[in-house]
This record gives sequence, C-alpha cells and structure tokens, in this order.
Amino acid sequence: MSTPSGSAPVADGGILEYVASSQLPTPWAVFRIHAFAEPATGKEHVALTLGEPFGDAPVLARIHSECLTGDALFSQRCDCGAQLEAALQRIAEEGRGILLYLRQEGRGIGLLNKIRAYQLQDEGADTVEANERLGFPADMRRYDLCRPMLDHFGIRSVRLMTNNPRKERVLGDLGIAVAEHIPLQVNRNPYNEQYLRTKARKLGHRFKEYFGEAP
Repeated sequence: MSTPSGSAPVADGGILEYVASSQLPTPWAVFRIHAFAEPATGKEHVALTLGEPFGDAPVLARIHSECLTGDALFSQRCDCGAQLEAALQRIAEEGRGILLYLRQEGRGIGLLNKIRAYQLQDEGADTVEANERLGFPADMRRYDLCRPMLDHFGIRSVRLMTNNPRKERVLGDLGIAVAEHIPLQVNRNPYNEQYLRTKARKLGHRFKEYFGEAP
C-alpha cells in the first residue's frame, strides 16, 4: 500500500496525489474517506473503504461517477443515488469493500451541460441524443484514475458492482482483474424508464432483469 504522503501515476502521464483520510460515519457503517487530488485538471476524487488490510482476495467494489442531482438532490430521472446507497449498504453488510467516487458529472460533460441535456430530454430527446446535440460523445467518462486509486490500497482484483460492461473492460485493460460482476439494478420508476432503456439499447448496460434480452 502507498504511504499516506505518496502519489501514483495515471495512465495519461499525470499524477494523482493522496491528500488525507478520515472516518466517515454513514447510516450503514463507519467508513474511511480518502481524498485524492488530480493536479492536471484541478478535480478532487475520493474513495470510501471499509475493512483492512485488503490482501489478495477480490474486493467488493463500486466505481461511481458524481451525480449531484441523483446523489444529493434525490432526482428520480436516473438511478445514480439509489445505486450509491445500495453499494454502500452492500459493502457495509459484507464488512469489507471500496467505493471510488469520481468527479465526472453528467457522463463527463459537467453539471451545467447536464441540465442543458435534461432540457433537451424534456423536449423528447433521449439521454444519448441530448449529449450529442450539445456536441459531446454519449459518454465522456474516464476510468484511468481507478488504477492508481486501487494501487494505493494494494487492490489487484475486484468483485465489481455495476451494470456497465465498459467498466469491466477498462479495469481489465488497466490490469485490475474483475473476479465477479454483481448487478446493481435499483430504483426503476416512471421518470427514468426511458433513461434505463436508452442505457441498455445504446450504451450496452445490462438490464435483463428489467427488460429481458431486448429492451
């Protein structure tokens, strides 16, 4: 494991710097929150961990991209806040795990552009079309920071809570073994039905339990 004052390289040649750690009491468990700075972009990311040392066994893990509207403002337009809570609850139940919270709002387009995309969705666009009409790719999120963050805790293998197969592929490319894929399907509701279907059809997310093989 890295020392508290250590830093770790990211795939694009930048540096992710460890800053500090502290206890974080939550409704599910007392986690530890670890702060990292990304000097090249000015972004700040955190990891929440429970149980240590991690050792060689695959670690229950969630990679969660920031969603202010879902995580903090209880939006029902997405499933992000419910996924965040479900992941923390499952880690607490197992007593061991990690959640990486990456600051890449709106699939990487930022908060203001996400609200612009919401306006386009109100007018009939789906979530992918809205991003594209604003001049962005469907998904701009990057996951290269996962490797140095996991390296900091000595984690080489994970049991990944996700519906997104891209995360599994990227972790594999980064040298992190995905020993198990654990679906995280929560909070389907009338407001996010089209959103979930679009993620399944256009982004390849796994929602067989919701929609069957062909959503």
